[in-house]
Amino acid sequence: MAQSDSAETIAAKSWLRHEIAAGRRRAMPAIALGIVQTILAIGQIFCASLLLAAVLRPTHHGIFLAAAGFILAALLRAGLTILQERLAKSLGTGARRRLRNAALSSLLQLGSAGLRGRHSAELAGVVVDRIEALDGLFGRWIPAAALLLVSPALVVLAAMMVDWRTGLILAVTGLLVPMAMALAGIGAAAASRRQFTALTRLQTRFIDRVRGISTIVLAGRAEAEAIALGEAANELRRRTMRVLRVAFLSSTALDLASAAALVGIAIRFAAPLRAGHLALVPTALFALLLVPEFFASFRNFSAVYQDRMTAQAAAEGLATLPRAEPLDQPAATEAALPIRTVAAQGVAIAFEDVSFAWSDARGPVLRHLSFRLPAGETMMLVGPSGSGKSTIIELLLGGVRPQSGRITINGAPIESIVPAALARLTALISQKPFLFAGSIADNIRLGLPEASDEAVQRAAERAHVTAFTDALPDGLNSRIGDGGFGVSGGQAQRIAIARAFLKDAQLLLLDEPTAQLDPATERDVLEALRRLTLGRTVILATHAAFAHEFSGRKLDLGARTDPRLDHVS
Repeated sequence: MAQSDSAETIAAKSWLRHEIAAGRRRAMPAIALGIVQTILAIGQIFCASLLLAAVLRPTHHGIFLAAAGFILAALLRAGLTILQERLAKSLGTGARRRLRNAALSSLLQLGSAGLRGRHSAELAGVVVDRIEALDGLFGRWIPAAALLLVSPALVVLAAMMVDWRTGLILAVTGLLVPMAMALAGIGAAAASRRQFTALTRLQTRFIDRVRGISTIVLAGRAEAEAIALGEAANELRRRTMRVLRVAFLSSTALDLASAAALVGIAIRFAAPLRAGHLALVPTALFALLLVPEFFASFRNFSAVYQDRMTAQAAAEGLATLPRAEPLDQPAATEAALPIRTVAAQGVAIAFEDVSFAWSDARGPVLRHLSFRLPAGETMMLVGPSGSGKSTIIELLLGGVRPQSGRITINGAPIESIVPAALARLTALISQKPFLFAGSIADNIRLGLPEASDEAVQRAAERAHVTAFTDALPDGLNSRIGDGGFGVSGGQAQRIAIARAFLKDAQLLLLDEPTAQLDPATERDVLEALRRLTLGRTVILATHAAFAHEFSGRKLDLGARTDPRLDHVS
């Protein structure tokens, strides 16, 4: 277990180093603005020291010039600060968008087979929470880390130009701060890692309990599960407070170093000023005022240091996220073949000696399956539960790949077709279609987001959706809840059929579309399905009693006694 954790940590550090190097290049404008602000701050401090010296030793020489320089530098710093904050925000937003798009694209390309053994709550936590936690790394920590190397050096240089002892005091006290911050950072990194672990466990437990809420209530375990969730939430709260407690240690060390620098500089100038060397007043004031500016970079870095520790913990989830292998260029070129031929000849499917198993323990679901389905024809997959009907549909969706054999669409291997192209070719209607919270029209438009209102209306009419929406006050604009809350099973299926009509895909996959429907609703759905299947290539997974409702070929998966024979009639 320790070796596994070590491997994850090493992978996370390597991934994080790569991202920081890339992020530093993008952050160069923000870093440059920070350097300019430091130079303006030194000039502002110089003008302020002259003004204060004039108050202590009244003189009219250069007062107005110093006041003008102070005001100008203050205005320029304020403007640059606003601009730097906007750049930092755009850096964080851009990095999160890039990482989230890459993670989601990889997960979608892998499909369900590539993600076996990974809980959905865990994956959601990585894509949402852990990527969100990287905002501070790109937007704040990277610019602050770069400025920590430059800004204090500029201040020390300015101090040495007027008094080398002041520069030495600042340099020595400044070197003490990183050591204290490093010690605090080790504890903060460990605390952040434990916090993310507690957060993932809470998410997983919560989602599992929400999914099984009916079973929990019927078993009389609602109160016990509520107590368990409360304990998990309290554990997350305790770990979060530990992170904050460790983070405050670096702030304490910074305050002590700043106080030591002020005391050292005050001692340096105390004796000469008592001796009557009043000419040193501007120099002493300049040196004292440089202390806050010298430690400003340390304070900024300390404020965002936790972002680096949080990013280290978040990177452990991202670095171990399953990655899909990118398609090579020849495969991407081949992917255009079925798209070009669809308009002319439709979609033809072929399985050639295909074998597939979800796991070694369960054994193979398909053994050396071969069949060909010409374009525009229908094939019904029949057989008992577990015979592989839904597995064939999963293979055609591209979410999983066979262990052996080949699947082709219009002669091109299915793995050579980029996911976006395969999605355009295919429409799926399952037992329980996916419906999201929104209007019925928006759910239909999911099949073709750019479709006009007229096209959505026509699709709804062809699928008999308007048979029940016309009685609603808002018609197709009536809103439904997440998961289709507010519509019946038959109405949900008709919405899914309307979605397929709108998409007008040439390959139609039907996975037990009338299961769990009453006879009257089943007849309505069947009528809409018959309209939808005209002129399309159709794969229909169904029970034997339902197969007579459609004309076409039949593949009886339960009758395949010889694994190398095609039982297609």
